[in-house]
Amino acid sequence: MLNIKIFLVAEFFILILSLLIALGRGLRAPVALPVRIMCTVYVDFFRGVPTILVILLLGFGVPALQLKGVTNSPVVWGTVALILSYTAYVAEVYRAGIESIHPSQRAAARSLGLSSMQTTRYVVLPQAVRRVIPPLLNDFIALQKETALVSLLGPIEVLRSAQINASANFNYTAYVVAALLFVAITLPLTRLTDWLQRRDTRRRMAGAM
Repeated sequence: MLNIKIFLVAEFFILILSLLIALGRGLRAPVALPVRIMCTVYVDFFRGVPTILVILLLGFGVPALQLKGVTNSPVVWGTVALILSYTAYVAEVYRAGIESIHPSQRAAARSLGLSSMQTTRYVVLPQAVRRVIPPLLNDFIALQKETALVSLLGPIEVLRSAQINASANFNYTAYVVAALLFVAITLPLTRLTDWLQRRDTRRRMAGAM
């Protein structure tokens, strides 16, 4: 249950933050240059640093600072690390979807009197999000599996529980059970991804005919 809770909380924040970063990277106005640079630096940094290292840095580093009013919960910092890391990847998925929309659709929306923000909200984003749902689900399948990395900080989630059981009994069946639990969680998402990809392929073929 702890793995599922971490996954759900992280997924919620990743979806929101990554979309904001993708939109920030797509700003072309000269005044938005600082925002675009910050978003680019964020994506480049967290895509370059291994997720396990981000977890260790936050999970052990922040509590070591002994900051007043800041939680030392390993679950919290492990979840924050996953959010920071995966937001960078998902932002690029969103950005690819946004850039896949043909410029003529933006031009048509602007010619109808829509502002740049309205064009993005009502014309670009609905199509872009629909196109990137399969790759988004692939990222979240990977995220579900990587919730096990939080065990490095000490919380008793499924992997840590299996380790304790195996150490106590010298029986490694617990690892097999942990693996099967992850498969049981990710399998529905995998099948949903396959179905969405097939549906998208059929829709594009129908549109081309």
